[in-house]
Amino acid sequence: MIYEASALSITVFGIFVVAVLSLSFWLGSRAKSSRGYYAADGRVGWFVNGIAFAGDYLSAASFLGICGMIAFYGYDGFLYSIGYLAGWIVALFVIAEPVKRLGRYTLADALNSKFNSRGIKLVAAISTLVISLFYLVPQMVGAGALVKPLLGLPHWAGVTMVGVAVTVIVATAGMVGTTWVQLIKGSLLVLVCAVLVGLILDRGLSIPSTAIGSSEVQRLAKTPEGIVVNGAPLSRENQLDTRLRAEHGVGFGSVAQLPAGARATGPLGPIDYLKTFSNSTITVWKKSVESDGTTVLTPTERSGADLLLPGANPTFRGVRDDRVGSKLDFLSLMLALFLGTASLPHILIRYYTVKDAASARKSTVVGIGAIGAFYVLTLYLGLGAMTSGALDPTDSNMSAPLLAKTFGDGMFAVISAVAFTTVLGTVSGLILAGAGAVAHDLCTGVFRIELSDHEVVRVGKLASIGLGLVAIVLGILFEQMNVTFLVGWAFNVAASANLPALVMLLFWRRTTKEGIIAAMAVGLITSLGWILSSADTLEKVYGYSAVDSVRHALVPFSQPAIVTVPIGFLTLIVVSIATSRKPVH
Repeated sequence: MIYEASALSITVFGIFVVAVLSLSFWLGSRAKSSRGYYAADGRVGWFVNGIAFAGDYLSAASFLGICGMIAFYGYDGFLYSIGYLAGWIVALFVIAEPVKRLGRYTLADALNSKFNSRGIKLVAAISTLVISLFYLVPQMVGAGALVKPLLGLPHWAGVTMVGVAVTVIVATAGMVGTTWVQLIKGSLLVLVCAVLVGLILDRGLSIPSTAIGSSEVQRLAKTPEGIVVNGAPLSRENQLDTRLRAEHGVGFGSVAQLPAGARATGPLGPIDYLKTFSNSTITVWKKSVESDGTTVLTPTERSGADLLLPGANPTFRGVRDDRVGSKLDFLSLMLALFLGTASLPHILIRYYTVKDAASARKSTVVGIGAIGAFYVLTLYLGLGAMTSGALDPTDSNMSAPLLAKTFGDGMFAVISAVAFTTVLGTVSGLILAGAGAVAHDLCTGVFRIELSDHEVVRVGKLASIGLGLVAIVLGILFEQMNVTFLVGWAFNVAASANLPALVMLLFWRRTTKEGIIAAMAVGLITSLGWILSSADTLEKVYGYSAVDSVRHALVPFSQPAIVTVPIGFLTLIVVSIATSRKPVH
């Protein structure tokens, strides 16, 4: 059964969590000062920091969300991988070394390095908190998705477990503990996924003896009352896979036809796997939402070649759609992914953990190598899940762990535990960034509260507890959303609010503090306003039908970066010119 815990899974999970928390407690004794708590005293080696970059960046969206999108829609999910990786080019060539030279602990330090402005501290802290919360939600959703099959617990239990574990990590060891958690997580994630891809290639592609497709399931509906298959209700959602496997011997997601009428290919190389997939016919599940809110999934056969082209996912319909709005939506998302990476607060603070600008550059190169290797693996993981016979068509976030389960409980336990550690590493970085914004930027920088070095650390720990509680609540409320889709929002806000200020501060001498404040405020407000007024938000958050969401949307497309990033640059230029004669304080 998909959602039945095993003793092996629980054991492996327990070992991972206990090891991580034990490491955190041990390292906590080494982080007494504020510099030690927020920046690990700047003593992290560049190679370790590079792998920690990967551990911080490769989040639940990267692992669970992208694999799920590829498994459900094909190449479209891989476009996220391309966008996420491309963003590191901006970080390497534009941001890395200058940010290290300018800052101490937080994004606000860098932006305020040439000014002594409470306004910059305030708007930068607000931006950091908003972006961190947007990014926290998908991580917590991913945690809940993992715990259901791993431990047999409900979604809220998984979210709560991650929230508590991460709060302990941040509150006890700060950046030192977070760095080592991210190092372990980044290394294990790439290694374990490489092993899993090796197993996928060794198994090759095959046609199952009995595939669950149009002959067995003409209509699978997910209603508020539960799952309905061909009009027959199932009493509990977790009986879905059990019943269909018992009747048909196979799960969802399968190859319908292989080239030359073959039944199985045997082991394949990486290139041959893609070629064979391209020449095959695959059974996929089309998802739609009816006017009464019922989610309906229907099987359909698609050519592999078509699935390896962009545009099958509604998010990327602009690739094939002739409408200008759809094309702008796609281009805007790609722009947000490209520009957002170098603007994420939890990524930027990692540059303060190394000793100098050269180390910042070298750690970025190491991070790009590890992250790039992982994103190549996601394509094979997603396609392997699509043809594994183990998909849960009601939950795209579980595609990778359920793929691992087809190779035995051992691989399932390891991949799920590593994925859970993935969530821990990313959430730790996000909460630490938010805690720094509260304690270092708001309390000491904006409100000018006199705090000793020890008190700054204590306030940061209290803030981390508060952020952990907020993350738990949001992770429970957003249970049904794909984690990659949610992360796209965070990238849009980061690119709109932070990037114009960072780039212009570094490369335009006439930048003023008023220009920075105005650009960040305008970028933050316009991007948030655009997202909250879009058709996607109306449908996926407010509960509008697909038709009504388009009719009532206040903006022509859902991804704002292509509009709001230029607005941020323009605002900074205009305001800076208008205030350039004012003396800098």
